[in-house]
Amino acid sequence: MTDTRTLRKGWTTGACATAAARAAFAALRTGVFPDPVTIRLPKNLAPAFALTRWSLSDDGEAATAAITKDAGDDPDVTHGAVVSATVRRLTAGAGIVFRAGEGVGTVTKPGLPLAVGEPAINPGPRGMIADNLSDEAGGGAVDLEVTVGIEHGAELALRTMNPRLGILGGLSVLGTTGVVVPYSCSAWIHSIHRGIDVARAAGQDHLIATTGNTSEKAARRLYPVPDEALIDMGDFVGAVLKYLRRHPVPRLTIAGGLAKISKLAGGHMDLHSGRSTVDTGALAVLLHDLGAPADAVRGARDAATVGAVLEIARGLGLDRRLSDTLCRQAREAALAVLSGGVDVEIIAFDRQGQEVGRADA
Repeated sequence: MTDTRTLRKGWTTGACATAAARAAFAALRTGVFPDPVTIRLPKNLAPAFALTRWSLSDDGEAATAAITKDAGDDPDVTHGAVVSATVRRLTAGAGIVFRAGEGVGTVTKPGLPLAVGEPAINPGPRGMIADNLSDEAGGGAVDLEVTVGIEHGAELALRTMNPRLGILGGLSVLGTTGVVVPYSCSAWIHSIHRGIDVARAAGQDHLIATTGNTSEKAARRLYPVPDEALIDMGDFVGAVLKYLRRHPVPRLTIAGGLAKISKLAGGHMDLHSGRSTVDTGALAVLLHDLGAPADAVRGARDAATVGAVLEIARGLGLDRRLSDTLCRQAREAALAVLSGGVDVEIIAFDRQGQEVGRADA
């Protein structure tokens, strides 16, 4: 298990965009780019950011600054990306207008916290940018166009869930606190929540949450649902269930490998191998209850993996019964979190995408 206490924190794309925008606005006002530039973040944080590049237009009406994102020790897809902001003066009373520069996506589907057609700069970063621009102006109102860009953002976005969410052309600018906590996987959980929002807005009444590509393809063969109904939850089943408890849909299918389903059966809401473990002792008890002989039960108790226990069960003709029992227990765990209102189905698949267990109402 990763000990996050020893890992270095980093800064979100929203914090980097804020720093770039503040530096650009300072240069627009004074002709000088502060380097490093200090910004104000929630929780009384005031980090300083070194500039990667900067430029001032010949007419003095626009300035651009860029920051190289440091995500700390988090495996963030945007670590090392260059985040820029171009700030341009607008007429009095215009307020702050946000634009998507190269590498920042545009919202094309309803359900997100931004209107269709808006640049994918989330409300949190918009607020941080606005607050810092106001601070730079001495607390007064500002009338500016802020264009945020991320180098190679369009290519990086293909490694995220943005296309499925209807965010096209690039990445989202994210972050509520400005801080990246290593291995918190906040961006993935954020995408899960937004995926549910998009599905609900599209009128989808049956969501399929899967742990990976194999289970997604297998589940889609059973249920040919549109992309909006598919939630790539990875290991974060708790993020799906807790959000659906507040924002329910009529029906949910959870699909994954039997090892991860067995973790959910044991009450784990994070299915990652480094943050939860398979309880082969519990599996041995299930085999005993299914009538397995003592030597098989001992073998299951000493097994290292769910696959090894399943092989023991298969030799006794108990593999499907064992898998179905685990799926029923996983369904009960899911229903306990949901607290009613959502009908849940659990399906377990093997590595070839063949169904090995199921539980439904």
